[in-house]
Amino acid sequence: MDDAVLHAKHVMEYPYRRSLGPVLGRFLTALRDGRLEANRTAAGRVLFPPMEYDPETGDDLADDWLTVGPGGVVTTWTWIAQPRACHPSDVPFAYALVRLDGADTAFLHIVRADDETTMRSGLRVRAVLADERTGSIRDIAHFEPERSAAQDGEARDATESGARNTQTGGE
Repeated sequence: MDDAVLHAKHVMEYPYRRSLGPVLGRFLTALRDGRLEANRTAAGRVLFPPMEYDPETGDDLADDWLTVGPGGVVTTWTWIAQPRACHPSDVPFAYALVRLDGADTAFLHIVRADDETTMRSGLRVRAVLADERTGSIRDIAHFEPERSAAQDGEARDATESGARNTQTGGE
């Protein structure tokens, strides 16, 4: 009786692509243009990444926008010493929750630091944008530790000292 059973190959496809809407569309367009934009709830909380609706009240959040960052603070982190193919970086890095300056929420991204001893909660970091931006969360390539004024001065002194040594034949 198996000869009476009909068989047909069928491929199920979902060609639909999600439209972003006014909140995510604006957020990703701003990232493409090199800006970190957040939105504000009626209670004054600043959300980054922005949300379509207030998580506490359900109110629409499409209208009150501001720029945050590019600096921020690591609130917690974990070190990845041996990245695998599935990781977003091929060099050691930290997954970290970063709260951008001006925002009240933290979000998960990566921090590229010299080594694990550089990382700590409270570490000041700065967003590094991708060279080629397309309107995706990956337009933030990574975060890196901010250099302090003292570190900048030390680097400047070392560069100037090297330039003097080169000009005087290394004396």
